[in-house]
Amino acid sequence: MTTHRGWHGRYFEEFVVGDIFEHPLGRTVTTADNIWFTLLTQNTAPVHFDHEYAARTEFGKPLVNSAFTLALVVGQTVTDISQNVFANLSWTDVLLPHPVFEGDTLHSRSTITAVRESNSRPQLGIVSVFTEGFNQNKDLVISFKRSALIYKHGFGPRFATEKELLDHG
Repeated sequence: MTTHRGWHGRYFEEFVVGDIFEHPLGRTVTTADNIWFTLLTQNTAPVHFDHEYAARTEFGKPLVNSAFTLALVVGQTVTDISQNVFANLSWTDVLLPHPVFEGDTLHSRSTITAVRESNSRPQLGIVSVFTEGFNQNKDLVISFKRSALIYKHGFGPRFATEKELLDHG
């Protein structure tokens, strides 16, 4: 019997400017997602949680909370980009060119735009990406830039466990 180790994400040294990651998991947004997220974040705009109100808008139905769209698409990138994150540094230039509705399925991709060593933390590097999120019709629903501090090989909370597996596995 063969034992296979699970995916542990990429480390700083594995990122190359220009690489594109088609993130593997899509997600269909439900009414509950939209209402819960909106109410949990104390957003009082009824277009997100009042179907009767939303029916009277030009969209005719509830809009998905744009902060939820950002959170979901960022989450989709973690497996490829920030599984070994120390900290996020920034999200900038967030654009929302097309509305998201309950029932839409979102997918995303990220392009590596910059990679550099950290000046103050030698065990880390800074990885910058441009991420785009699309609905099931391939409409661009969100784009943004993001930078994060990523652990280098041999560092971070997971290192001791990986070393033990290699030494004793």
